[in-house]
Amino acid sequence: MRDKYSIKVEAVAEFIAAQSSPEEERHVFAYHITITNTGSEPAQLLSRHWIITDGAGERQEVRGEGVVGEQPRLAPGEQFRYTSGSVLKTPVGSMHGSYQMVADDGTRFEAVIPAFTLAMPRVLH
Repeated sequence: MRDKYSIKVEAVAEFIAAQSSPEEERHVFAYHITITNTGSEPAQLLSRHWIITDGAGERQEVRGEGVVGEQPRLAPGEQFRYTSGSVLKTPVGSMHGSYQMVADDGTRFEAVIPAFTLAMPRVLH
């Protein structure tokens, strides 16, 4: 039996060389997110909380409503995909966080966004 409230979050990051300027400490990354309702109850994404850490250990926290201007409602088995971006001073960093969700029955819960790495090509071995 699957959990009533379960959201799977997958992330893939890529370095955007054309928008970056490493000599000016500007490293631009896009990240592609897939959110899947793996539970048995429909749920809507209300807000997000990101923790972004650069290679020097500098942390930024980002909180806001929805994602890319939307608050998607996902039926069991449904997916929502979006792309966003982040700018770091260093060529390597990481992101993780959570989405605040509400099920159709009114239950609020968090969907964990597992940590993923932002890295300029050929920086990590």
